[in-house]
This record gives sequence, structure tokens and C-alpha cells, in this order.
Amino acid sequence: MTVTASALRQNIYKTLDRVIATGIPVEIVRRRKRLRIIPVDQKSKLSNLRKRDVLKGDPESLVHLDWSNEWGPGEWKE
Repeated sequence: MTVTASALRQNIYKTLDRVIATGIPVEIVRRRKRLRIIPVDQKSKLSNLRKRDVLKGDPESLVHLDWSNEWGPGEWKE
């Protein structure tokens, strides 16, 4: 849909509501230039995360592992 700036001024709220409801952009013509009002979906930052299976096996078995042979005093470095 293409409208002039004057028509947009008269019906700004109806036009914005139509863009939100339909998702169809509206083009505005002003001084032979075209502008576009488009809906932008704001996604949660957490929606970009992918599920990963990092731990395989029984988590309870990790509680009883003996790590004393793998790590000793003086090996911790920051």
C-alpha cells in the first residue's frame, strides 16, 4: 500500500494499526522519496539459543566421581 504524507497524517493511527494487524508494509511518498513503515518483531535474546545435549548419562553418577587423581594442590592458576 502506498500513501502520501498528507493521507498518512490524516489516518496515522488507522494506518499503523493496519500494519500491525496485517504485517504488510506501508510506503509513504514524500518529495519523490519513498519511506516504508514495516513491523519489526522483537525477539527474546534467549530465543537465539540452541538446545545442546552436553551431559550424557546419569547426572547422579557425577556426584560420586573421584577427581583427586586429576587435580592437586598448586595446579590452580588464574
